[in-house]
Amino acid sequence: MAPEPDGPQAARPRILQVMAGAGHGGAEAYFVRLCIALAEAGVPQRIVTRPHAGRRAALEAAGLTVAEARFGGRLDIGTRGRIAAEAADFEPDIVMSYMSRASRFVPKGDYAAIGRLGGYYDLRYFRRLDHLVCNTRDLVAYVVGKGWPAARAHYLPNFVVDRPAAPADRAAFDTPEGVPLVFALGRFHPNKAFDVLLEALAALPDHVLWLAGEGPGRRALEAQAERLGIARRVRFLGWLDDPGPCYAAADVFVLPSRHEPLGNVVLEAWMQARPVVATASQGPKELVGDGDAALLVPVDEPAALAEAIGRVTGDPARAASLARAGRAAYEGAFTAAAAVARHRALFEAVLKERHGR
Repeated sequence: MAPEPDGPQAARPRILQVMAGAGHGGAEAYFVRLCIALAEAGVPQRIVTRPHAGRRAALEAAGLTVAEARFGGRLDIGTRGRIAAEAADFEPDIVMSYMSRASRFVPKGDYAAIGRLGGYYDLRYFRRLDHLVCNTRDLVAYVVGKGWPAARAHYLPNFVVDRPAAPADRAAFDTPEGVPLVFALGRFHPNKAFDVLLEALAALPDHVLWLAGEGPGRRALEAQAERLGIARRVRFLGWLDDPGPCYAAADVFVLPSRHEPLGNVVLEAWMQARPVVATASQGPKELVGDGDAALLVPVDEPAALAEAIGRVTGDPARAASLARAGRAAYEGAFTAAAAVARHRALFEAVLKERHGR
């Protein structure tokens, strides 16, 4: 864990947090978690974000002041002005922006500007900033490979709040007790490869899948489930604001992604002490490494995915071992306390550099 900063002023820099954000998504949920965790640790913040009632309510409930901006396209001249006005009023030491859309609107000012990447973005959107934060080591290597100074590229992994849930009632989703239950969630986008998971489910005739999420690919997935003859064993749950009970009810959590820069959902499953099967895409491969906290299978191979799921659901001892290892991995590096300490240490280092100390 990173050391605590020295002195009360170093421990309490003023942070203006800037996030465009969609209605739902892992990045948006992480942003809210981090802002609240920093607020609970006493870090003064102000938020500028795209209008979203639920996000605003959660942030304001934590005592944070929230301003809203449109974060539109090239003709949006108001968002940069709104951020500048909030900065002038709040006088932050650091402005921290999230992903490309928010980062390109951050104006120059009397503060250090930090951009946070959650994917392999075009760095031209971050050219006004001073530092970049990456949530995987592979992303650090990517930005340095694109010419960003290594001393200004920082690895700060994601975290999830330690909040174990009681299992959801299977009967509420027409799922009998005793049948192997698979849980997966995410945006219904080709990168998430839920089509591969459905093919795998077809090879596991006694399993039920709870699939949470929304997106433009939902109808195609529903049609695929019908074609494969597995529609009666798939429950489309929609977007869940609190998926914890579904994790807790499942026998195995599956991440089938073709492309996954990190995989917050793996951290959530580990926190809930659920066994994980994931594809060896970028993020899960880095998270698991050579450890035993998940079973990794090749991308786009439904037979291998089905075999791994069956190995977990058919072997309670293996499932329990994976669950223990995942929980240990979570406690070792991905708690809120660890994230807050890392961010405080980063803020201190950035401000020391800025003020020449």
